[in-house]
Amino acid sequence: MAVVRDLRVLLRFSGFRRLLAVRLLSQSADGVFQVALAAYVVFSPEQQTSPAAIASAMAVLLLPYSLLGPFAGVLLDRWQRRQVLLLGNLLRAVLATATAALVLTSAPLWLFYLAALSVTAVNRFVLAGLSASLPHVVDGERLVMANSLSPTAGTLAATAGGGLAFLVRIPAPDGAGADAMVVVLGAGLYLLGALASLRIGRGTLGPDTITRTRLSVALAGVARGLSAGLRHLGERRRAAQSLASMAVLRFCYGALTVMVLMLSRYAWDSGGGGGSGDNGGALGGMALLGLAVGVSGLGFFAAAVITPWAVQRVGRFGWIALCAAGAAVLVPALALPFLPAPVLGAAFVVGLATQGAKITTDTIVQSSVDDVFRGRIFSLYDMLFNVAFVGAAGVAALMLPPDGRSPALVMTVTALYATVAVAVFHVKHRNGHREGDNGTVSPDRPTTA
Repeated sequence: MAVVRDLRVLLRFSGFRRLLAVRLLSQSADGVFQVALAAYVVFSPEQQTSPAAIASAMAVLLLPYSLLGPFAGVLLDRWQRRQVLLLGNLLRAVLATATAALVLTSAPLWLFYLAALSVTAVNRFVLAGLSASLPHVVDGERLVMANSLSPTAGTLAATAGGGLAFLVRIPAPDGAGADAMVVVLGAGLYLLGALASLRIGRGTLGPDTITRTRLSVALAGVARGLSAGLRHLGERRRAAQSLASMAVLRFCYGALTVMVLMLSRYAWDSGGGGGSGDNGGALGGMALLGLAVGVSGLGFFAAAVITPWAVQRVGRFGWIALCAAGAAVLVPALALPFLPAPVLGAAFVVGLATQGAKITTDTIVQSSVDDVFRGRIFSLYDMLFNVAFVGAAGVAALMLPPDGRSPALVMTVTALYATVAVAVFHVKHRNGHREGDNGTVSPDRPTTA
């Protein structure tokens, strides 16, 4: 496979191998910590789980990425990146250990959220540092390859970390001790990530020149840059249209995620979690949630395999429209019974549709905007992506009953999927003369008077 061949080429660079080890350990710890947070907020007998509590947890996990992401680079240009990786992972290990202590002592939930927010806020700097360090460990010829494979490997590591957390948590007895044990596991992986960074020379990851500009001036410059990126996006209709459709699909994904969390906690949990355990069998809610996450991940993988083939045949906007249309048809058919097996099928469909549209949107944005604005627009994309997810959690909190069975939410999401499908089919038809059968799109150019 081409991916395996490319990875073998990159692994010949010792600096890349060491940086990749830090990424894999750091992001596997992220996966563990995220599952630990979900387990404590959703399944802990000490907590009265509600959709609002889940929405708060999602905000804790995602908003730091959205709000801090564009500004992280300003600080990274002032610090040695190897030190960011070392001290960032050490700090997260300490904060995760403190979070475990809060779980054991049944501290107020707001204090737990504050500790978790601190962990995820530091994570933004570590991930940005990992990306910014890549040009220092591979040559220019292979930088694009490294930028493609390294984040993908990190995502797989986070998924594996989440799976490890489920394996540790599911067989453990209910209680604060089991939740704290998973958090400590994440802290241990953060510590290993810090130790792995010591194998990299202190000055080898840059920056080559430490920025001396006043911090306030630099931050204001970032804000002006984001504003300029937003104006540029307004001149690139196809990029803006694809981002709008992706935001709606991400909103749907977030709303359905909260619904599955509540179903797992109350409707399907046969382990005394407060629900009837309808058709949950011996698995229990936590195991079914783990299965749902895994099946959704399979949908993501299927999208990565199918999307290039599909885009060649129906075009980029055609594939986004088909993803939305497929979800509009299959999600209500599978989700409305609110039974584990069909809902797992819906999780696969939603994972495939969301990731398929995202891969295509990434390509449209990359090909439609000028290179000088690309970084800023992807920062805006990242903010939009996560804010849509958190917003969906908030809306779901208002709509969902305690057991998660909400036909109104399913039909609202279905209507949104159908709206995206119709709107994007219209865009494809209108732009058909500029989008060929293979999905190649010529970049938008601003019209002039």
